[in-house]
Amino acid sequence: MRVGVITFPGSLDDHDTLRAVKKAGAEAVSLWHKDQKLNQLDAVILPGGFSYGDYLRCGAIAKLAPIMKDVLENAHKGLPVLGICNGFQILCEAGLLPGALTRNQGLHFTCLDQRLIVENNNTVWTNNFEAKEEIIIPLKNGEGCYQTDQETLKMIEVNNQVLIRYINNPNGSLNDIAGISNDAGNIVGLMPHPEHAIDKLTGPSEDGLRIFKSVLNQLLGVKA
Repeated sequence: MRVGVITFPGSLDDHDTLRAVKKAGAEAVSLWHKDQKLNQLDAVILPGGFSYGDYLRCGAIAKLAPIMKDVLENAHKGLPVLGICNGFQILCEAGLLPGALTRNQGLHFTCLDQRLIVENNNTVWTNNFEAKEEIIIPLKNGEGCYQTDQETLKMIEVNNQVLIRYINNPNGSLNDIAGISNDAGNIVGLMPHPEHAIDKLTGPSEDGLRIFKSVLNQLLGVKA
């Protein structure tokens, strides 16, 4: 299985994400924001960082990168896509996920090992977990407060598109939302950083590795 990781100017966690993909057992493929095609990948990840310096709004410029045209086309065809932190912001700016990520409540940068609850384990990126399982994955952001209008919020709750929630919400996100999917379930955005929780030597847990193993389970047809 070939999983691509896109590097934008300002990406910080692309190499960590490539390492996580490899550890999960897939072939990690490095992509550049100016690439035109995804070249027959089985999944693609938009990593964390500060793409284009977070000018205008986080992700607002990155959504216009040449590679994003092919990301959008393939995502609409069912390609598994994961956006982590800044990647989540890019997916929202590109219209692939509903809502937006705004400045944290209190206007402080948040950096901690975050306790989370898995709400939906029936997606491409979460099938390696149990429903209502508590996990720990690092969180680091200044604009991670999930916001949307009340009609959209009701829709994503009813459609079970909230995948992960915060325990003791650190940034003011509506309904404690830490991660969502599109209605088809193949496109996912997470504010926590699973690539920083793939082994106990360098992170608080190995819970993040299961995000990357989930997509391999899905692609290979393996039951978690």
